[in-house]
Amino acid sequence: KMYRVLLFVALLSAGTWADIPVDCMYDEVEGTWYLYEGPRLYDNSINCTNFQSPVTRIKVNLQYPNIVTDQYGNKGHWTMIYNEGFEITVNGRTYFAYFYYTEMLGEVTSDCGKTFSYWSHDVTLRHWACFYGRKQNAKSPKVHHDPFYNISEANQVLTRETLTEFVDRINAAQTSWTARVYEEHIGMTHHQMLQLSGGKKSWLRRRVRPAKTSLTLKQSTAALPKSFDWRNVSGVNYVSPVRNQGKCGSCYAFSSMGMLEARLRIQTNNTMKIVLSPEDIISCSILSQGCDGGFPYLVAGKYAHEFGVVSERCNPYNVTPGECIRRDCLKHYTATYGYVGGYYGACNEERMMLELVQRGPISISFEVYNDFFNYASGIYQHTEITSFNPFQEVNHAVLLVGYGENETTGQKFWIVKNSWGEGWGENGYFRIVRGIDNCAIESTAVAVIPIP
Repeated sequence: KMYRVLLFVALLSAGTWADIPVDCMYDEVEGTWYLYEGPRLYDNSINCTNFQSPVTRIKVNLQYPNIVTDQYGNKGHWTMIYNEGFEITVNGRTYFAYFYYTEMLGEVTSDCGKTFSYWSHDVTLRHWACFYGRKQNAKSPKVHHDPFYNISEANQVLTRETLTEFVDRINAAQTSWTARVYEEHIGMTHHQMLQLSGGKKSWLRRRVRPAKTSLTLKQSTAALPKSFDWRNVSGVNYVSPVRNQGKCGSCYAFSSMGMLEARLRIQTNNTMKIVLSPEDIISCSILSQGCDGGFPYLVAGKYAHEFGVVSERCNPYNVTPGECIRRDCLKHYTATYGYVGGYYGACNEERMMLELVQRGPISISFEVYNDFFNYASGIYQHTEITSFNPFQEVNHAVLLVGYGENETTGQKFWIVKNSWGEGWGENGYFRIVRGIDNCAIESTAVAVIPIP
């Protein structure tokens, strides 16, 4: 019995059994880059896959923490996009690209001094072009092994007995929250559970830590209410209904669309109650990987800004990627987007609280551990109930809608909307401990301003 429980823990902890993305750190990226750009003659239908013929070379210097200076002395801003790429805005143009990597037989080589060919455009979204980047004095490529390459247990089926024993151990280990067995989990494979929690390509090899706070920031948050919930602001609910992503790693799409839906309601005093299409994201977005995962910065942010998103009515959710149906659909866009704090690495509890109260729900991501699947109620905190040392977990995207404190214990918590249906957790929501970056939940929040 103990073996079966430990196997279950191991299976749910094996976050990326088939794929590892590029892994680049800040100190490998900052410095001088040359951006080799093609003709600025195109629109957002541009395809840069085979681009090899630049006509212009732009020199930029990426500096701490988010300052960029070009060869003419113009200053702008830049950010890492997780550990996978960068976005640079300077002298009226924006440049986006992923860092270069190769993968063969479970070994990934990350070359953080060069990028794949991607696109640039004016900040007005005109004059699109292809480009690639090369760093001056770049560090040597690095190799890391995928520990989940060809993992044999991917199709292992979870049984009622295993789940029941695991839940009993969780509930015996702590009193902050309650776990339960969900009928829909019985008979699911590890791969299917992986899809629930974000998909194999939503995995982050490393996580940035929350930024340090300042006295001014602490003073600003001290003026906020002790508790806040966008589902009940003076009796009014601004959050769209809970949905169910099904057996598809599309949580990032639901989190992204949920943020846009809520903020549109707030910006229009609840007169615009549109439901947006996650299917549009998994079927049409070239900035995500369908049911294998994606990131809110690139979906609610960049994709919605550059390509727009469509309504659920126009392209209903079908759980699996299908034909891209959007040509005759009305598009909805974001005006601005970014990481909370202004760049990757600037996020923390205080900035999240301010953004949440002042402008609306925000898309957040956190590490899904084995015990989270069984959450039923209470204030979640990872239990670490066994001596098993899990590998890095997958990156699950959800929607932050509020915060509060337990009246008895004083424990602070976030209020979060999930995308596993109303039958999971607290009517589709969960509370998680706040202020200690539990499961890295306070490190990568994203906020956008949609256009009503």
